[in-house]
Amino acid sequence: MSHLIVLDNEAVQALSDPAHKKHVHVVSHVRVVADRKSRGLPVTVSVPTTVRVEAGWDRTMPAWAFLNRLRIADIALDGLNANIAASIRQDARVSVADAHIGAVIAATTATKVTVITGDPADIRRVAAEREVHVVTV
Repeated sequence: MSHLIVLDNEAVQALSDPAHKKHVHVVSHVRVVADRKSRGLPVTVSVPTTVRVEAGWDRTMPAWAFLNRLRIADIALDGLNANIAASIRQDARVSVADAHIGAVIAATTATKVTVITGDPADIRRVAAEREVHVVTV
């Protein structure tokens, strides 16, 4: 069973700043992922690149070193994902980043999907009919 965990802007912001009021909450979820990986369970933590842009996460900047060490994979907005995201954005009337999250959810082959978000209503809209575990921060 593979598990994909997707971070939205608020989750990235919380992880990036130890003083953020939701930092401990998001870090606890990342620790669970690390524990599952150490037990050999296939878990991937990812961030859509549009979410990184929205959050200001430049991987080359020293201020983001902590997040870079967490081995969070980028999911690019390639041509296929852009087409899916454009449709989702039009239908759900959400941000480009949220539409990209929806495209990631639609395209994944993972058996379980979790999204860590500050806006669970938008995530439920972009997930369409796909079962997604939404963790609200």
